Amino acid sequence: MSEQRQTILNNVRRSLGRSGPLDKEKIAALKDRISTPKRNLIPQRTSLTSSDLITLFKDMAEGVFASVEEVESLNDIPSAITNYLKKENLPSQVVMSSDQVLDSIPWGEQPLLGISNRTPERDDMVSVTSAAAGVAETGTLAMFSGPDHPSTLNFLPETHVVVLPKDRITKNYEDVWDMIRNNNAMGDPSQKKDMPRTVNFITGPSRSGDIEQTLLLGAHGPRRLHIILVESD
Repeated sequence: MSEQRQTILNNVRRSLGRSGPLDKEKIAALKDRISTPKRNLIPQRTSLTSSDLITLFKDMAEGVFASVEEVESLNDIPSAITNYLKKENLPSQVVMSSDQVLDSIPWGEQPLLGISNRTPERDDMVSVTSAAAGVAETGTLAMFSGPDHPSTLNFLPETHVVVLPKDRITKNYEDVWDMIRNNNAMGDPSQKKDMPRTVNFITGPSRSGDIEQTLLLGAHGPRRLHIILVESD
């Protein structure tokens, strides 16, 4: 353990009034809480069918200024992104990182779409990512950081395009936390992954009403969030 981390943990212990190790009863209680976590309040409205969840996710996301479109397959993604960039008068150069979903897309079908597989830089205007999950409850995207998804892709470019398979739309936040606790890749038990260092919940583009209560998009991150829902294989 690094010296800095040990210092932080010691400060936390002091603030909790702990001067030494925990007794056996407290250790047992903590282990039980970690192994069998209790679910928080679940909204009744998310007791819906798969089709209803997709509709709810779309309505909630559009209600917070994200744009959403649906396509039939991964083969439609390159043309969907190209058309969106044209409509918004954005450059056809995008930055993204390699992951399971994006690597399955036939990008060569749109030769004018320039793709850079790397972390974004200051001048990059458009990023493309997938998402670990979409939460129908609020139209929120759950992003897990890792080598295949640097968090800067979510926040640095002005426009963020997200490819989301429909079977990743969950009912609520608790479903996402279960996914993380089970240490699964996108809920697939056959694909174990390390715990993400960071979990980002993104609800619509960045916005603020701090100045004279006037809504400003792009205040602390992307000013556009475009979600492409794709039928799951």
